[in-house]
Amino acid sequence: MKKELTPFEARSAGRYLAQSIRRAVRQSWQHRSTCAAVIFAGTVAAGISAPVQAQQTTGSIKGTVSAVNGVVSVSGVSVEATSNVMPKPRTATTKTDGSFTLPFLLPGDYDVKFTFADGSVRTLKTRVLLDQSAVVNLVYEPANTEVIEIVGSPIIQEGDSSLTNSFSQELIAAMPIGQTYRDMLKILPGIEYSENSVLGPSAGGSGVDNSYGFDGVDLSLPMFGNLSSEPSTHDIAYVSVDRGGAKAIGFNRSGGFAVNSVSKSGTNEFHGNVEYRIQNADFSATPKSGVIQDTDRTWIITSLSGPLIEDELFFYASYYRPEVDGTNKVTVYGPAKKYNSTRDEFFGKLTWAPNDDLLINLSQRVSNREIEGASIGEFETDSVSLGSSADLSILSLDGSYLLSDTSSFTFKYGMYQEDTASRPDVMLSAVPSIGGSLDLNNLDQMGYFGVPSLRDIPAGADADTIAAINAYNAAALPLIQAYGYVGDSGEMMGGTGVGAYPTINNQDFERESLELAYDTELELGDMTHFLHFGFKWSEIMEDLARLSNGWGTISYVGGLGAEGDNDVSDVYYQVAVEQMSLVGEDGTVPTIKSFAESYSFEINDEIEHGDFTYNIGVLVSKDILYGQGLKKNSSNVSGYELAPGEKYEMYEVDWKDMIQPRLGVTWDYDASGSVFANYASYNPEASSLARAASWDRNSRRTILVNFDENGDYLSAGGAAGSSGKFFADNMKPRRIDELTVGATKLVTPELFLRTHLRYRYGSHFWEDMPNDARLYGDYTGGSVPDNIAAKGLYIPNLADMRAEVGGSSYVIAEVDGGQTKYYEWSMEAEYNADNLYVNASYTWSHYYGNFDQDNTTAGNDANTFIGSSFYGDGPGRMVWDNRYGKLIGDKPHKFKVLSTYTFPWEGVAGAYFIFQSGEAWTAWDGALYGYSSSTSRYAEPAGSRRGASHWQMDLSYTQNYEFMDGLVGRFRADLFNVFDKQTGYSYDPYPGDNFGSPRSYYNPRRIQLSVGLSF
Repeated sequence: MKKELTPFEARSAGRYLAQSIRRAVRQSWQHRSTCAAVIFAGTVAAGISAPVQAQQTTGSIKGTVSAVNGVVSVSGVSVEATSNVMPKPRTATTKTDGSFTLPFLLPGDYDVKFTFADGSVRTLKTRVLLDQSAVVNLVYEPANTEVIEIVGSPIIQEGDSSLTNSFSQELIAAMPIGQTYRDMLKILPGIEYSENSVLGPSAGGSGVDNSYGFDGVDLSLPMFGNLSSEPSTHDIAYVSVDRGGAKAIGFNRSGGFAVNSVSKSGTNEFHGNVEYRIQNADFSATPKSGVIQDTDRTWIITSLSGPLIEDELFFYASYYRPEVDGTNKVTVYGPAKKYNSTRDEFFGKLTWAPNDDLLINLSQRVSNREIEGASIGEFETDSVSLGSSADLSILSLDGSYLLSDTSSFTFKYGMYQEDTASRPDVMLSAVPSIGGSLDLNNLDQMGYFGVPSLRDIPAGADADTIAAINAYNAAALPLIQAYGYVGDSGEMMGGTGVGAYPTINNQDFERESLELAYDTELELGDMTHFLHFGFKWSEIMEDLARLSNGWGTISYVGGLGAEGDNDVSDVYYQVAVEQMSLVGEDGTVPTIKSFAESYSFEINDEIEHGDFTYNIGVLVSKDILYGQGLKKNSSNVSGYELAPGEKYEMYEVDWKDMIQPRLGVTWDYDASGSVFANYASYNPEASSLARAASWDRNSRRTILVNFDENGDYLSAGGAAGSSGKFFADNMKPRRIDELTVGATKLVTPELFLRTHLRYRYGSHFWEDMPNDARLYGDYTGGSVPDNIAAKGLYIPNLADMRAEVGGSSYVIAEVDGGQTKYYEWSMEAEYNADNLYVNASYTWSHYYGNFDQDNTTAGNDANTFIGSSFYGDGPGRMVWDNRYGKLIGDKPHKFKVLSTYTFPWEGVAGAYFIFQSGEAWTAWDGALYGYSSSTSRYAEPAGSRRGASHWQMDLSYTQNYEFMDGLVGRFRADLFNVFDKQTGYSYDPYPGDNFGSPRSYYNPRRIQLSVGLSF
């Protein structure tokens, strides 16, 4: 019997599918003895479903045909899968045991038809999700009883790792998640909710070690590892996330979590959509951020899809225009200029199947963003605003070719390009020069001037300290009077920024990659082997030109005596100016280009043997870093000679150092449950050292220029650690080892459960260090441990090497004893009733160690160097200086709920709830180590303090109206942060009046409205 579709169900195929699934599966369970064909689409959880193939923009269907009492042959049965997203069907023939595989299917809803030798036919419906394998098992019975057509369970949790989740476009469309890829990350189970604009969220690893894919192309910014581009969610059809227990399939080297998404495709029918969204300033509660601004946001979204050649070539195209207008912005200095951000994004995709065995996808995304009036903080003047532009291009070409029912070949080519440029809205006429003077009467015309605050005299200070601070304050007071702001008490206050934005930045990025894979099945005795062989090559590049606006950044030092071993008692002002602004007839030097290449091989054997599935795989990689400014010279001690502008091989991490095993076992103890265990090792590839250690940084570095109390030149030198660096020998690459054990259970056809325990250990972290750091001995506030001191210099002959080619006294070395540890227990439940969907997860975790990749600089929500940060930069910043403790990503409790409900009147509601612990943070105080700079100098064990926990609820409602046959209108409302929980985070760690105060707050309550029309 077949269920007739109502008109609304026909328009909402995904919702109808989910409802039909549940009815049919319940029927099949209740009436198995009376069914002529009992078709059960298997479910289910990690380890129960069959393995999937390597192609990262598809899924698959696998299963077995069996017959009661052998009434029909299960060998040679023709199996055909058809879908509106596939131009041509995929077919297979069952093997002698009745098993079959339909690989490389675009995610979507499928009809699966079984044709037996006697001509009888059985059909079913199922859904294929991204990176998932749907299991459909057919039990054939004679045709003299009732025939029931049913469809497969929507709960499919098996992917390329033991901790895989996959979500469909219906869920993504119904949830209140915003418009961009970054917004979508909030729905991923077990992962913290973050409103960072740059740094990724943490889930047992660093935010810079996450992986973000769109149509299989890596979206992370080369050299920095953060999510850069923002494909709009309306183009995303399916999304999956792997949080742990990875197989050697898909080249997963992520030290955090790996997200993949696939775009929508055309079909044999023409469809179109136009939508307008709005979020006016009046739609938002007053923010606690300190910057009062009326911000209007609008979005225009359009799409069109259909056939170019029926049953062969489909297209999908879209246009996206988000615009942000900020007016009435007020800082402590008063009104500021209007902010505007406009972006035009075009996307196109072709899906081509010239025959039944070959499928090719080609997609291209281009985007241009223009920004004016950005980067004005609460304590800055209007004049420091920044303008910028960004051009983005993402190209993806992939294909699959079925060589036989059991073998296939796949390929994928990806190209990511992002060209960015930022230019201060106010350009200064001051021309920096070594030896020139600083005009103290017009500091706001010289660069970006940090207005000082008066300093307090610490209790118990000696006479010299008191005299120095009094002198500092005496000279600072006129600056505060001239450039400060009027505080609440009516007095002039400092601690602000005036002048103009300090930097002119032109930065272009590129990533190119190629993947090849061969998959096959082998039957050896009573075991089935699913073999995968893959190769991947990728190259990243950065092209950088950075100049200063005027003198760049100007700081008041105030002659506060000695800092460490450096006597700066005569220094009253210090500027940080880019050397590119000082060298060359036209005021610049050539740009600096940095490259890195990566090669990987993977082999994976998934073995099915009775109730057990074993996974045995290994991923082996090699990374090569290329700098600029040297060339090889074997006669020199360093092995190099100077060659400005020339590309050179900086460092190679060899194959033998990046062997990443992937081992797992799953026991399917019955048809609805399993237990599993996995071990996986990862070598994250994100690194900034191709630029951070490049030799041409010696001529393109930041110069620190010192001036006396009259603004006269005193001295100049490179910023610490900012020039080219040598690498210590025999370093092991950063590594994450992971152990996962867990269990799954399909309690009912509607309710699926999964629980797991996971442990991760990170080691072999790289950083730039003073070569003699191990020899510091005892110093103010710290002491080098004896076992580390015994190792001596990182590079014993560094002085001889520098005598030949120069370079920094800092070197790239392994952090002595650097480690992170992560423990996690998680429980997930997925419930799918007729009109209700709920996904709930609770995660307890503990993340600690002595190397916090997400907390290495003053402001962490930024593209900061990986491998060259404040960490390890002298006393107070070493691994032994209070570094061991909780990491900033440690949030012990995370509870997350996603839910949708479908009303009978063609409306859909979505709800999102999150509760999570506050971040761990630490007091910083350089005075404990004899320094005036407190940045990244821990005054207590890491993570000694805990910020406020945060919870919020987001809601959405969509109402559809059918104006005429095939033409549907839509109204939607999204309400974010319903209870206006503007919890603070990013706590000020510096000693002073603002110590412990939040520097950022979660966004306020706001509503977003939209209207749309589709056919």
